[in-house]
Amino acid sequence: MKRNRFKIFAPIALSLALVVSCTNLEIEETDSNFPENTGEGFSGVGNPASQVDGLYNDLNGHFGDQANYYALTEVSTDEQLVPTRGTDWGDNGIWRTLHQHTWDASHQYILNTWNQFNQNVFRASEVIDSRSNSPASVLAEAQFIRGLSMWVILDLYGQVPFREVDEGPEINPRVLSRSEAMDFVISDLEAAITGLPSVAAPSGDDNKRASKAAARFLLARILLNKHIYNGSGTPESADMARVISLVDEIAAEGYALQAGYFDIFRDSPDTETIWWLETSVGNRIFNGLHYNSTELGGGGWNGFSTLAEFYDMFEGDPNSNRGELDGTPLDGQEERRGWVPNAGTPFTSAAGTKDENGDGFEDGSNVGFGFLIGQQYAPNGNPLKDRPGNNLEFTKELPGLVGNNERTGIRVQKYGARYGEFLGHEIIFRYADAHLMKAEAMMRSSGDATAMVNELRTLRGATPLGSVSEADLLAERGRELYVEFVRRGDMIRFGQYTRDWEFKDPDAVGDETKLLFPIPNNALLSNPNLVQNPGY
Repeated sequence: MKRNRFKIFAPIALSLALVVSCTNLEIEETDSNFPENTGEGFSGVGNPASQVDGLYNDLNGHFGDQANYYALTEVSTDEQLVPTRGTDWGDNGIWRTLHQHTWDASHQYILNTWNQFNQNVFRASEVIDSRSNSPASVLAEAQFIRGLSMWVILDLYGQVPFREVDEGPEINPRVLSRSEAMDFVISDLEAAITGLPSVAAPSGDDNKRASKAAARFLLARILLNKHIYNGSGTPESADMARVISLVDEIAAEGYALQAGYFDIFRDSPDTETIWWLETSVGNRIFNGLHYNSTELGGGGWNGFSTLAEFYDMFEGDPNSNRGELDGTPLDGQEERRGWVPNAGTPFTSAAGTKDENGDGFEDGSNVGFGFLIGQQYAPNGNPLKDRPGNNLEFTKELPGLVGNNERTGIRVQKYGARYGEFLGHEIIFRYADAHLMKAEAMMRSSGDATAMVNELRTLRGATPLGSVSEADLLAERGRELYVEFVRRGDMIRFGQYTRDWEFKDPDAVGDETKLLFPIPNNALLSNPNLVQNPGY
């Protein structure tokens, strides 16, 4: 990995400080989730509002990072991979094992994610404790953050350690089963819905804090997965009905599908964004771009790519994704697949753009949107080159997870470099996801999701489907929500996470123990109440 590039921009945002976590596999007998100032002497948080502000800042880091939670939910799927290019992005195999499903209990990102979100649960519990006398609005935000963080743990690991705020280090935290933790989270979210403010769409800055719509969204997601979490394997009609009603309640506050797919990811009010975090989108932009892709930020970091099979789910020429400067497709592609321009956009002082280079073009506008394949161009229209001097043509095929050159792999761009390469605005919950959750709940209640799916497809410039199967709905969620933290959960819910895909280890195909990540080794060492998940 080109670590020097990350060092240049680390002061820009908290998330970038986490980008290059080293792989330290040493196990230490510590409990990283136990702050020193708690235990029997706990008498409440002195400034609950300040502690909740700190929790939001922590979430900014957790969600803005390209490692840890993002890596577990995206790189472990058919949607993202990080091929080793020479010595770049080798990192002792930490990225490759995620895509191959060959991780183990010493994997650093599995440990980091466990520690981060368990710490959130504990700190939110301190605010929720009655001795903190938290104002009602602060209490509701803490309940939302604890519900979110505990959901991450139960979703990824299947069990959740829980320490009461006044338990000392001599007490081993009790462990909630997946079903118990789910009930705990649902209770938190139901309480949060009551206490959180209503934020009507389109909003803006108000959406970076929890709202009724955000809590309803997360509750709907959990209920949609309830049959996975409780092990029944069959969705209950009452749960699916509640998903539908929750989405309807979100829509009643003005949230709705919005035209202009890539405009949704700009820092401006829209009807799609339910909850966003004030974390830099630099990782989402630069982790896949080549070093010479753009002058912004000194280029890219040339890592993340997508699989040919994922790209092929979209309509359009399978080998070309060209578009006019304004995004008009030239290869029959649907809007969500994006486009590669053949030059930059002339600078006109349009909102959100700049020309700090003074070359007459919007900075970063030579970088396309969506899936970048084929020849890439400079703002003046000249073909870009890689560092050895070859034409910078991103290829559909990769030789493997190792042995790659600088050009292999289709790159993914959802946030526009031209609109702020380190803009602090990343979407976490979006209405299109809720719309598709409602469609899925209808399908799982013996209803027909076709009309709802086609409503979205028509808006995105894709051909309507004659009917919608489970496979169609999973594919539609992939096309709409790529690199938005949902692919792993979606694949598990639709029974596709253990299937074969390019570069997955053959021994991992069909291995259902990979539906959960292992409990980290040092967590087992620090809490004997934890039991390692099967298969590890």
